[in-house]
Amino acid sequence: MVKLAFVDDEKEYTMEMERICREFGVENHCGIETCSFSDAAAFLDAFREGSFDLVFMDIYMDGMDGVSAAARMRERDKNCLLVFLTSSAEFMPEAFSCHAFEYVTKPFSEERIAAVLGDALKVRPDTAKYIEIQSDRRMVPVLLGSIAYAVTDAHYLDIGRADGVTLRSRMTLAAFLDQIGEDARFITINKGIVVNADYILTFEDNCCILESGLQFPVRVRDFLKIEQAVRDYHFKKIHERQSLSAGRHGKKEG
Repeated sequence: MVKLAFVDDEKEYTMEMERICREFGVENHCGIETCSFSDAAAFLDAFREGSFDLVFMDIYMDGMDGVSAAARMRERDKNCLLVFLTSSAEFMPEAFSCHAFEYVTKPFSEERIAAVLGDALKVRPDTAKYIEIQSDRRMVPVLLGSIAYAVTDAHYLDIGRADGVTLRSRMTLAAFLDQIGEDARFITINKGIVVNADYILTFEDNCCILESGLQFPVRVRDFLKIEQAVRDYHFKKIHERQSLSAGRHGKKEG
């Protein structure tokens, strides 16, 4: 679940932001939770480290301005993504001293906000995307980032989460892979066995060992190929984060 905060004293903008973000969540199958504040003081009263993943902060507000509020926010949380909203670029240099992720001018378009949300998910992909699994006669939403492995067992599929919970579902591995789409994290290491590369600790004696200590056999003839695929995934992830960070810095300097 991605937790968003909107801090803006113009209600029409917060209502529009909520609508755009809800629709983005539905279209991209990711969980989004929103919370709106009409002034900076109310936001700071509610804000704690980890309270939100992304904050849209208006710069021009009655009372405390957005830049001052963002500076206070940064004293409590260095990692929360921050996007400034404003009708003028006058305070852009000062705003980016608060380590802003983006800067959006009003009036904004739906496409502009969707692009910002898309970039945010590239930075924090594990917090949002989910699938729904039928287990114990009910539909259970499961974050993709929480899935450590999926293993077939006759006509069932055991889906193991990182918290140790295993969901048992009457579905095929092919159906599972179709639901998650083209997600490079999930690598097939043997017939009926898929693991999330983010939870792999090491490879040893033709086995894939997860951080939890669980071990799964790796297809011997493809062992080196599978091991390389995991390395390539981690290399690409690091490269994408570096590129995205460089792109944001370029925008700020420009």
